Amino acid sequence: MKALRTVFAGTPAFAVPALEALIASDHCPLAVLTQPDRAAGRGRKVRPGPVKQLALDAGIEVLQPPSLKTPESRSRLAELEPDLLITAAYGLLLPAAVLDMPVHGCWNLHASLLPRWRGASPIQQAILAGDAETGVSLMQMDTGLDTGPVILASETPIAGSDSSGALHDRLARMSAVLLLQALDRLVSGKLPTPRAQNESLATHAPLIRKGDAELDWRADAERLARMVRAYNPWPIAYGELEGQPVRVFRAEAVAASSSAAPGERLRADPGHLIVACGRGALELLEIQVPGRKIVSARDWLNARPDRG
Repeated sequence: MKALRTVFAGTPAFAVPALEALIASDHCPLAVLTQPDRAAGRGRKVRPGPVKQLALDAGIEVLQPPSLKTPESRSRLAELEPDLLITAAYGLLLPAAVLDMPVHGCWNLHASLLPRWRGASPIQQAILAGDAETGVSLMQMDTGLDTGPVILASETPIAGSDSSGALHDRLARMSAVLLLQALDRLVSGKLPTPRAQNESLATHAPLIRKGDAELDWRADAERLARMVRAYNPWPIAYGELEGQPVRVFRAEAVAASSSAAPGERLRADPGHLIVACGRGALELLEIQVPGRKIVSARDWLNARPDRG
């Protein structure tokens, strides 16, 4: 098998399995592109991202230009003369000058079945929309945002218990497998012709903001349950219960025949923390109140007999 001269571009944890697979293959990257280090965590300390740390541990050259818009920012990449540039959650759009640089162009691993959910939050949006399945798409990049023709794709069902964190990890592992399949087909001359996306089916997955995770008890309980799953592990769904702020880590929609107002706790089922919604009710299973640890709703109730 002919070894390809590859460069990998990625930043967060989603890209790590693909980079690990590439390092272990015959096509170990000559260099890794990743976004500049940023402050993170409670101490706001500047630390390397997951992709950078993996590259450093593997002894691979790391490039961190703030953009690739100037000839100077692209000079080292041009010197490497890559056959293929592979991206996964890199976070920066590649200009035409970079797209045209590698012999085989640039590939991108995206966590959805394109053209559905182009953009920054495909995993969360798939859960929020109640999609039955999602997957990973490997596309030939163009100058648009996730608009390039799809080379290969892999599907997975979305379980009713899947949080975005669980789905993220599964899709990250799938992306590594898909990448190796595509590389094998490329070097053997069996890579399929990329398939143009159907623009009429395109949907957009915007960047998630903390305020998106606020629970409005007037909404349908099924919708709120999907929000809890979609916003775990970040930013975590939150609302107000009996005048107290509460963060909700796990919940499920339940049937309810009650005239209670949305946001009112239903007490007909002792030991369960159930909140009336605009339609149905939401049983809170794992919560956190200010200044306290994450606990099961049952433990929270047991510690407060008056709330029984």
